[in-house]
Amino acid sequence: MTSGMFRPVRVALASVVLTLAVVALAGCSFGDEKEIWEIAGPVFGTEYHINVVLTGDEEELQTLSEGIEKELNKIDASMSTWKDDSELSMLNHRKDQSEWADISAPLAEVLATALRVSRLTDGAFDVTIGPVVNLWGFGPEARPDKVPDDGELAARLESTGYEKLEVRSDPPAIRASGPQYIDLSAIAKGYAVDAVGRFLEQAGVEAYLVEIGGEVRVNGRKPDGSAWRLAIEQPVSERRQINRVVALDQHSMATSGDYRNYYESNGRRYSHTIDPEDGQPINHNLASVTVITESAMLADALATGFNVMGYERAQALATRENIAAYFIVRGEDGFEVHNTPAFTSYLTQ
Repeated sequence: MTSGMFRPVRVALASVVLTLAVVALAGCSFGDEKEIWEIAGPVFGTEYHINVVLTGDEEELQTLSEGIEKELNKIDASMSTWKDDSELSMLNHRKDQSEWADISAPLAEVLATALRVSRLTDGAFDVTIGPVVNLWGFGPEARPDKVPDDGELAARLESTGYEKLEVRSDPPAIRASGPQYIDLSAIAKGYAVDAVGRFLEQAGVEAYLVEIGGEVRVNGRKPDGSAWRLAIEQPVSERRQINRVVALDQHSMATSGDYRNYYESNGRRYSHTIDPEDGQPINHNLASVTVITESAMLADALATGFNVMGYERAQALATRENIAAYFIVRGEDGFEVHNTPAFTSYLTQ
């Protein structure tokens, strides 16, 4: 990962896909008034964009940039399935997973949250689905020459199941009944967003926006006293378009949809989101779901689980559990939008 960079920004609206109005660093001077500064760089195969409200002290910005990069590098070294020497990859490659294996506290925290969401969603969110995700070509394995057949899917599904995992926090450790391949791609970015937010708060930054691959966490307000405005994207692949805007001065937001990461074969589109029940890419009328919670890690996992469940089941669960969720559904005459009561207060006029 390369070093982060920083520049002043004037943010009217930050979308979940990060549409930011920026001012070039050249010709700008550091001053005493607080303004929004962006620190950005590559990570996890995507990019991070972090807005901090500061006076613009160059030394402070550089220290923050280096600290953010260090935090993200630690998480990548722990939770990546694309790095053979990561903590998670080495766990996945253990021959005997039935014995307790020591793991880091952050990895234990992520796995514990993943299992909690799995239970809540009746398995719609399942981090053990990695072998099936790889079979469909959305993981470290190469894209398949053909769509997997029923026999291949059945063989890989046989080894999955979140119920086979057991995680403890003190001391942090994991064990499994049978070999497991864990994929944290639907929750690790959210955890990273939270980790960077905690780092910024510990460094004395009171107002910020952290975004990694569309997962967002905000705290405090912009210099003019206004809340951070985030756009929920219209779920179309051919262009960038805003569906609705929310305003946050705290909390986190994550969106899961089937309109960006997919491929087509024989005229059919295959989403990267896999249903753990049958091993098939999701295929229903829910185009995207956005979740707001205090934790980006939890929002990330819930959005994925709700996306797998489909609108009717997810809406019922989110309403029952008082979870702020916003659904964009494909209808006969175009997109329909629905939200739970808990989401209403975040919507702008």
